Amino acid sequence: MTSPAYAVHSLVQGKWVAPDSSARPIESAVDGQIIANCGNNSLDLAGMRAYARDVGGPALRALSFHDRARMVKAVATYLNERRDHLYDLSFNTGATLSDHKIDVDGGIGTMFVFASKARREMPDAKIWREGVPEQLGREGQFWGQHVLTSRPGVAVHINAFNFPVWGMLEKLAPTLLAGMPAIVKLATATSYVTEACVRMIMESGLLPDGALQLVSGSVSGLLDVLDCQDVLTFTGSAETAGLLRSNKNLLDNAVTFSAEQDSLNATLLGPDITEGTAGFDVFVKEVVREMTVKAGQKCTAIRRIFVPQAQLDQTIAALSSRLGKVTIGNPRNPDVRMGAL
Repeated sequence: MTSPAYAVHSLVQGKWVAPDSSARPIESAVDGQIIANCGNNSLDLAGMRAYARDVGGPALRALSFHDRARMVKAVATYLNERRDHLYDLSFNTGATLSDHKIDVDGGIGTMFVFASKARREMPDAKIWREGVPEQLGREGQFWGQHVLTSRPGVAVHINAFNFPVWGMLEKLAPTLLAGMPAIVKLATATSYVTEACVRMIMESGLLPDGALQLVSGSVSGLLDVLDCQDVLTFTGSAETAGLLRSNKNLLDNAVTFSAEQDSLNATLLGPDITEGTAGFDVFVKEVVREMTVKAGQKCTAIRRIFVPQAQLDQTIAALSSRLGKVTIGNPRNPDVRMGAL
């Protein structure tokens, strides 16, 4: 008897909201069983934005940069102590234990790094003076000073499926340090992992109300109410990034938009690196690692391999030999080195 599918919730104005009739089933990448349902197209997105700006924003801006850094570090510590649960959920995405360490440990580690950099490099204040004052007139009557401080808006993060933890945390940490609340749009395919991470964060009680909300559904209506004080980030395909970038409201209101989109990564073998050298061994090892980590589903995965014609046969043979030793299957099996797509 199989367990009932898990309902992936949204976090809306401090309350968890179940999926609605628009939800779609999510299959395990390992065996194809339905493990969760995710989707809600009836959320009050404008209300979420208002809650973030009116409740979360003022609470975060009341803290200094160092206060926010301590908060981010505390969240990272809390997650780090409970990461085994995220590991267990991630197996259904096809991720192996080594993949977990990139996604889960990598995301938590990124929060620690951001918190540490903020304490070292930013002032214990709410305003950061940038550079030195500049004299704007001969008589010294006018001077200018650049300052950095928090926007009174919200950061909306649309994330990708391949890193359900890291993808969220690497954006959330600098958002909180900047004193802005976040609305996270998770990726449906791995939504149950992201939702579990957000639940942990909220259970910690370390973030002020309104600092973090979660959308398990469409955010198309949200894009139509953002303004110049808000920020929109996206991780995914260049095609989708282009559609978002051309949104009329984003253009009309000069909404800051940042996209991490399709990349084409290559590796080149120099003619002086021949079979039997340490450099050749490193080359083969890195190519195989990039092809097999997360089943090749990460933005830095090598897509093109350039090899001198004279070394082509040796390189193909070395790669084939190493790839032939990679065990593919259920990632819960400790002998498996690559999971499913």
